[in-house]
Amino acid sequence: MSDWNRGLIDDLRAHEGHATSGPFVGRQVLILTTTGAKTGEAHPAPLAWTRSGDDIVVVASMGGSPRNPSWFHNLVADPRVIVELDGERFEAIARVARPDERRRLYDGHVEVHPGFREYETKTSRVIPVVLLSRVAAAS
Repeated sequence: MSDWNRGLIDDLRAHEGHATSGPFVGRQVLILTTTGAKTGEAHPAPLAWTRSGDDIVVVASMGGSPRNPSWFHNLVADPRVIVELDGERFEAIARVARPDERRRLYDGHVEVHPGFREYETKTSRVIPVVLLSRVAAAS
C-alpha cells in the first residue's frame, strides 16, 4: 500500500470516516477491505462511493489505468468484504454490476464525483462498477 493511501486510511479512521486534509476533504470516501486472492491477507483501500438504494457503489477505475485495481481482483475471488463508512465498520457482499445496470450506476457516481468522467476516456477497458450489500447482523 502506498504511503499516501495509508495516510488517508489513518485519517479516515481517526475522524469517523471523514478526511481532514488533502483532496478528499468533504467527499464521500470509505475504506474497503478485501482478502488478498493470493495472500489471504487483509487489504484496505480508500474509495469514493455513492449509493443505489440500500447498496453502496464503488468504481474500479484506478484513475483510468489500463488494468483493474488489485482490490477488484480480490473481491471477484472472495466477495466477502469489510466496509468502513462514517466511522462504522460492517461486513458486506460485493457483486459486479450487470451490463444492463452498469451505465446508470457509473453515471450516478460521476454526478457526485465528476473526476470519474475522465477516467473512461483514458482507458479502453470497461471500468467495472461494484455494488456492496451490507450483511444483516445475526440476531
